[in-house]
Amino acid sequence: MTFHIGSQQGNINNIAGDQTIHGGQHGTFHGAPQDPGELVVRLREALDRTALPPDVAAKVRNEVAGLNAAITSPTPDRPDAADRLARITRILTSAGALTAAAGSVAGTLVALAQWLGSLGDPVLQALGR
Repeated sequence: MTFHIGSQQGNINNIAGDQTIHGGQHGTFHGAPQDPGELVVRLREALDRTALPPDVAAKVRNEVAGLNAAITSPTPDRPDAADRLARITRILTSAGALTAAAGSVAGTLVALAQWLGSLGDPVLQALGR
């Protein structure tokens, strides 16, 4: 049996079988900013805190600038943004930088990929999401 569950918020438990909860459930939802321009700012900040070899940093900065242009234009170019996000992910992965800065950089890449919808799926797959 396959379930297709849409958007959910709060404590969600998808289980097969019985579940007993003692003491209640509590959770906090931390949503990523929906503004893709803000996500690019967060990506830049996270990359600035990451020690990258100079050649890798230059390639990534170039792609991030193109990503920003694609996203912040009056009519965002999602296919170009998806291509650039995939290249950023490949560059960082091949340099081992995602391992070193997994939290902040990877989290922002995931948020951008999710903003792109199905165009971001290759990035999510590359990041194991």
